[in-house]
Amino acid sequence: MSEAIDDNKMSDTEALMWRLENDPHLASTFANVTILDRMPDMDRLRRRMERAVQRIPRLQQRVQAAPGNLSPPTWVSDHEFDLNFHIRELALPEPGTERQLFDLATLVTADPFDRTRPLWQFAIVDGLEGGRAALIQKVHHTISDGEGGVQLSLEFLDLERDAPEPISSPDDEHRDNHNQANGASEDPDVLTADAVRSLLAGGLRLPLGIANRVRELLADPAQIPTASASATETLRDIGSQLSATDKARSPLWTERSLRRHLDVASAPFAETRSAARKLGGSLNTAFLTIASEAASRYHVELGAPVESLRASMAVSTRSEISGANAFTIVRLLVPTGEIPIDERFRSIQEAAQAAIGESRAASLETLATVASTLPSQILTRLARQQTQTVDFATSNVKGSPVAMYVAGARLLHNYPAGPLSGVAFNLTLLSYRGNLDMGINTDAAAVTEPELFARSINEAIADFISA
Repeated sequence: MSEAIDDNKMSDTEALMWRLENDPHLASTFANVTILDRMPDMDRLRRRMERAVQRIPRLQQRVQAAPGNLSPPTWVSDHEFDLNFHIRELALPEPGTERQLFDLATLVTADPFDRTRPLWQFAIVDGLEGGRAALIQKVHHTISDGEGGVQLSLEFLDLERDAPEPISSPDDEHRDNHNQANGASEDPDVLTADAVRSLLAGGLRLPLGIANRVRELLADPAQIPTASASATETLRDIGSQLSATDKARSPLWTERSLRRHLDVASAPFAETRSAARKLGGSLNTAFLTIASEAASRYHVELGAPVESLRASMAVSTRSEISGANAFTIVRLLVPTGEIPIDERFRSIQEAAQAAIGESRAASLETLATVASTLPSQILTRLARQQTQTVDFATSNVKGSPVAMYVAGARLLHNYPAGPLSGVAFNLTLLSYRGNLDMGINTDAAAVTEPELFARSINEAIADFISA
């Protein structure tokens, strides 16, 4: 893990995700359902996680909001931290099908976090048919993004079934002492002098005067012609980020709810990458093409064909100095008419390259910095307006190319469940050991025929590989 994850102040992006949850439709919790070949050794897993929470402070920290939301929230030690609250054992009723598991995972993921505790939870599930078990990892997006979550998992995963448990090193002791010296013994309800200085000096990413002026201009746009250059420039930044205001295009996916349905699919890594290269593009384009092809098939099957849909795509911005979250979101129109899949791929490749190029000048972090000046009520209203322009979301995360184990149990598949945040479905891919495992997280009010949509995904995978 990078040093940046030890920073006690949320980034603007993390603060944005945290504040948006004033609207439950914008919740940013994500999960991963890992199929295991057997039940893990629970005592061994708890020992590994005890070590992990010492090495990664955020796992034993809760969120404390800044007074008046004038700066990003901070992470403070949870003095009542109890590992047993975060690691739970569950069991499926007979016959223990994967459908039962995914329904359980949907309920576990949809259950809101206790915001007075650290924002993660593991559920180890026994009783999966065939003598298997499962691990449901539920993590709030403010702790980490998908790639950061993969890095975090290295704290409790092994390369062999009977791997020796790691031994604490002098570096671990130094880290523990550092964590204790940086908040573990402080009263989290007391705003320290350093915190006050940070609040007044460096905590506000935009000068307070400009922030207040932007609020005034939003309330009374008639003042814009006479506003200062700094304030109008900031306002133009907001406008450019929020320029897409037309509604999402699907004639079927018009309703939104808090009801969820999870399905899964898998594609062979080598064959999918080979097909993408043959068509002159990337694996990421292949993934987006599969999602678009499935959406097209679904609409045609239900008698409501549509020429294009708007997709959002998470793009990693991770570097050696990145913090827990390092990504931006791009939006693009994808063709969903009845066209050959290779033609669809090339069209999406061109659209994705253009969208990613535009996103470099208008990153999520830039938007989050501007959004930090806005009252939560306005912020959530603007965010809901933007989600109403998007039909579906996608994300692609790199995982391990070799077999991994958790407390003696072998990982068979990793199915991620990305957050919906107001769209009809989220298709997230996590590569693992020659497979591209996909979680199909749908809003049950929008995608009313989930079995048909899951079948459409699998048909799209097969057709793309043979293209």
